[in-house]
Amino acid sequence: MNQEFIDALSEIEKEKGISKEIVFEALESALVSSYRKNYGTSENVIVNMDRETGEIKLFASKDIVEKVEDPQLEISLDEAKKINPNYEIGDVYNQEIHPKNFGRIAAQTAKQVVIQRIKDAERDIVFDEYVEREKEIITGLVQRKSYNNVYVDLGSTEAILPYSEQISGESYNHGDRYKMLILSVEKSTKGPQIVLSRSHPDLIKRLFELEIPEVSEGIVEIYSISREAGSRTKIAVFSRDPEVDPLGACVGYKGQRVNAIVDEIDNEKIDIVIYEKEIDKFIANSLSPSKVEKVFVNEAEKSALAIVPDYQLSLAIGKEGQNVRLAAKLTGWKIDIKSNLQFEEYLDERNITEEDLIEECENAVKENVEDVSEDLNNPEEQDIKENDVEDEVSSNLENADEESSVEETEI
Repeated sequence: MNQEFIDALSEIEKEKGISKEIVFEALESALVSSYRKNYGTSENVIVNMDRETGEIKLFASKDIVEKVEDPQLEISLDEAKKINPNYEIGDVYNQEIHPKNFGRIAAQTAKQVVIQRIKDAERDIVFDEYVEREKEIITGLVQRKSYNNVYVDLGSTEAILPYSEQISGESYNHGDRYKMLILSVEKSTKGPQIVLSRSHPDLIKRLFELEIPEVSEGIVEIYSISREAGSRTKIAVFSRDPEVDPLGACVGYKGQRVNAIVDEIDNEKIDIVIYEKEIDKFIANSLSPSKVEKVFVNEAEKSALAIVPDYQLSLAIGKEGQNVRLAAKLTGWKIDIKSNLQFEEYLDERNITEEDLIEECENAVKENVEDVSEDLNNPEEQDIKENDVEDEVSSNLENADEESSVEETEI
């Protein structure tokens, strides 16, 4: 090793951000392994590299003992005292050794270690850069497709857009540029694995933050998002400033702001609704663009019955139930929809009035509160109920194996 090598390490440290000390330690460790491999010895070898000149010194470390059993690992006290009278039993003597052709071996090892360290450091730098950007938006260039997966050039590295995270029906051609969400960043043997998404609901959130200043500044906040990528998205927003209209801020002048987002996600429809603390109003808003006349809520079951005009029933439900399905995901409530005519028939069948239905929902809440209070006051009964639930779950799991079809949950 010489000064040129030290200078080269200094340049690498500046350009790649790799500490020279890391390289020195790696070299010392690698040289020990190379020495043992080439010279077939079991000696305790120590390699020291001078950080200023690059000079390498090799030592065989030996324990000082009364009686030597292994000459490669031990030295007698008498022999040690000839070297230094101050040595005692239990001390360690480092004997410098000068193996033939070790300089050539050191040079070859140094080259391999430095190259590997540079690769490892570059991978670590890329990982550290992107792991902090998880759930952020990034623009990438489509490089190639393989087995339905799309590989995207991010500039400093390549990422993958899996088939499951693609927008249905969207084509990804070489050279196309897309905005994507960094879904996850993980380490692997081949370097950092960056997974992107075009279908995740958080992509919509980040696009709104990117295109709408009021959202990025926190004046308008996004409460929840439900999405069926490639088809339709519902997003609930509210304003922290009473003078700012959250709907108008998101739509923009002549729809410019929301249209910019729609263009970015392959013309996917976006319904922007106002979030309300009153759940009945929020559910009514969530069923936009249909008009909702009444909403009956059962807080105990987190279910709601929405009443719409007869001519808007199909609009409220949506194609293949999409509108009500997205509304349910947006609010977190089960929603049933009936037209005025169906609602009248429903009341007649049950032989109740609207007032009775309202009272029924209120009583369900009271009963739920009372049940919770009783459970808290009677821990033994609580344990019994929990055991009953566990037994029921186990029974359901056993029955599920026997059933050939799964009944879909009603929205």
